[in-house]
Amino acid sequence: MQTKYLKINPADNVAVAIQSLKAGETITIDGQDINVLQDTPAGHKVMLTDLTKGEDIIKYGYPIGHAIEDVKKGQWVNDNHIKTNLAGLLEYTYNPVEVKLDIPNEGLTFKGYRRKNGDVGVRNEVWIIPTVGCVNGIANQLAERLRQETGGKGVDAIVSYPHNYGCSQLGDDHENTKKILRDMVLHPNAGAVLVVGLGCENNQPDVFKEFVGEVDSERVQYIVTQKIEGDEVEEGMKVLRQIYEVASKDERTDVPLSELRVGLKCGGSDGFSGITANPLLGMFSDYLIAQGGTSVLTEVPEMFGAETILMNRCENNELFEQTVSLINDFKSYFLSHGEPVGENPSPGNKAGGISTLEEKALGCTQKCGKDYVRGVMAYGERLSHKGLNLLSAPGNDLVASTALASCGCHIVLFTTGRGTPFGTFVPTMKISTNSALAKNKPTWIDFNAGVIVENEPMETTCRRFIDYVIRVASGEEVNNEKKGYREIAIFKTGVTL
Repeated sequence: MQTKYLKINPADNVAVAIQSLKAGETITIDGQDINVLQDTPAGHKVMLTDLTKGEDIIKYGYPIGHAIEDVKKGQWVNDNHIKTNLAGLLEYTYNPVEVKLDIPNEGLTFKGYRRKNGDVGVRNEVWIIPTVGCVNGIANQLAERLRQETGGKGVDAIVSYPHNYGCSQLGDDHENTKKILRDMVLHPNAGAVLVVGLGCENNQPDVFKEFVGEVDSERVQYIVTQKIEGDEVEEGMKVLRQIYEVASKDERTDVPLSELRVGLKCGGSDGFSGITANPLLGMFSDYLIAQGGTSVLTEVPEMFGAETILMNRCENNELFEQTVSLINDFKSYFLSHGEPVGENPSPGNKAGGISTLEEKALGCTQKCGKDYVRGVMAYGERLSHKGLNLLSAPGNDLVASTALASCGCHIVLFTTGRGTPFGTFVPTMKISTNSALAKNKPTWIDFNAGVIVENEPMETTCRRFIDYVIRVASGEEVNNEKKGYREIAIFKTGVTL
């Protein structure tokens, strides 16, 4: 029989309603009968003890904020009753923990594309990438023409990636645009890339080409449309046909699972996120790392309140200091714009049962499991360390997912309790936190983790998930690919000229 409520950690003074609870219902926790005082929606919290104003509310074994008024045992507690404990910049002390995980290397493989430089892709696609938003329409037309001509045969997809940037940007914004576009050109999921420039933009095509560096010229080509006499689409098609012909001959081969790199992301979270889907990704992340693979956690603002857990899992003091900078730099960014560091969660999060940023963070960070942190990356930086990495990027779903793909992740694993259809430029797999969402949105959700509170053991769910991820890495499409939902978003912090 499915449980109706759950106390996650012995130290907690709240329980989570797994199913909706009715006023007058009795729940029994730690041998104590508690009368539910109000109708409490699934995913939301019930108080297990009387609490006075100012006292901490504990979930996952950590404070998730403090009561802004007296609350009673059995009361439904939500964002109307809790306030964050988060403030400004903090000083941190490194208290390293020892990680002991006994997960065997099973020697599994997937079917991937081995590139000339030794890297591996899980897709073999043709991408048209504009250097500037002015040529978005040309890039879109080129992709559509090639799809019509070829029917997409021999490659996994033909896609253009329009964006709004590449000109009228200064400083970090200009560099961020260059880095993300460079990372896309070099991404192994692309079997062929045509970079389309205008000619007068800030992101000068010749300078950008030098910035990208060495490429396989049979697969990566550039055109500058202002330098083309006549129809730039016709000229672009001549180049596209050549690189498409090369990519269309690629074939999948057996690749060790140690080569797989996945991004860990959540969006539209709810009260089940930290109970089902996020811990599932954590278990998978630990498994993948034990196979020699790599996972990347981002959404730095959604680490606030749980950051010390990550800091103390850093493999050495240098990584600890980098993680401190990762957190405090993002807090400084918030504060420099006059925004509080705890301005989260979203209305959808609150409706799903998440009341404060600490509560969201303690659920969010479960996606990265229990292994050591072995790398910390700036926004736009490419992966250089295997194992668990932290990446600087905001919580915004499309910006963060684009950043994960750009650093070199083959797939983004995206947990959600509210649902979202989008995808970035790599397969963006949606894992639902509850079964109702999976049932209601089968064209959005790829894997249902809601069964974990329906008496399927986490280990059983994880084994099914491992098998599914391997199938996706080997070519099985996820819903965003089937629907053609593929976009990019680049982080912007400064002025537009």
